[in-house]
Amino acid sequence: MRFASLGSGSRGNATLVQAGSTTLLIDCGFGLADTRRRLGRLGLELSDLTAILLTHEHGDHVAGVGPVARAGGMPVWATPGTLAALAPQVGELPHVRTINCHAPWEIGDLSITPFPVPHDGRESCQYLLSDGARRFAAVTDLGHTTAHMAALLGGCEGLLFECNHDRDLLLGGPYPPSLKRRVDGYLGHLSNAAAAAFIGGLDCRRLQHFVAAHLSEQNNRPELAQAAMAGALGCGADWIAVADQDLGIDWCELA
Repeated sequence: MRFASLGSGSRGNATLVQAGSTTLLIDCGFGLADTRRRLGRLGLELSDLTAILLTHEHGDHVAGVGPVARAGGMPVWATPGTLAALAPQVGELPHVRTINCHAPWEIGDLSITPFPVPHDGRESCQYLLSDGARRFAAVTDLGHTTAHMAALLGGCEGLLFECNHDRDLLLGGPYPPSLKRRVDGYLGHLSNAAAAAFIGGLDCRRLQHFVAAHLSEQNNRPELAQAAMAGALGCGADWIAVADQDLGIDWCELA
């Protein structure tokens, strides 16, 4: 089992998870040509994708889903709320599958456990995936963490987790007050400190890869996110990977 990021941040997000003959794309925030280019960097083509899973309807997560799904013919899975909010943005999708964000299901060699997260989307969720032996979770776009998340995510071998902003940089930065309140709010995005507090309380003894994701280019710096997460995990800052907006992150293997 392995995972990678095509890119992560306010200008676009997409995460790959692969096991056996199954390759899933979580979100598709890049246009068709850009998605093809980013997949190629990781040795894949559009035809290698088994399905697209959507977390919510915000543009940095769904901007490319219509063209990519139509070009590749793969099914798109999402909650009813996300699909309802998505329709005006993406046009007709060839194969749509509705999920219950409290009910696991399987696609090929991967089992998928969705879970709701507090964010200002219509029906936002994130995903825990497993090949039966190893577990990986991609978790971004949430204003706060929950006990349900903590119960699910302990013991994962791989985590890609939101470290959106440094709160001092956000509050002292150029965003207008309304946007600062939104980002820092109960349905906004996790700060480095909030992410570290949550991760520090998990059982991370099996963790092989941790990737800080969805960093704000205005209100965060990679070294700040790395320092916060290294403190939570008791490791060196250089062990914490950061998913770059333009380059994403290369394949991380889960043994």
